[in-house]
Amino acid sequence: MVYNDPIKNRVKRMEGQLRGILKMMEENKDCKEVITQLSAVRSAVDRTVGVIVSSNLVECVLEADKNIEKTDELIKEAVNLLVKSR
Repeated sequence: MVYNDPIKNRVKRMEGQLRGILKMMEENKDCKEVITQLSAVRSAVDRTVGVIVSSNLVECVLEADKNIEKTDELIKEAVNLLVKSR
């Protein structure tokens, strides 16, 4: 799979958020603020996983159309990744 710039930028943004959270912890910020930011990162991770899994599913289906012998295997692989992401 090719990871395009928008996907990489999502991960970089999360990396920045995590650094910010660590700084908040070092500054002994209120736990509500830290939890809010951690929740935002978790949500961003979930959305990014969804984007990657859906892209992979599309790739697997397109590849399955090209290679009939491997269709079941490719579809199972895509579904397993989808299940694992939940």
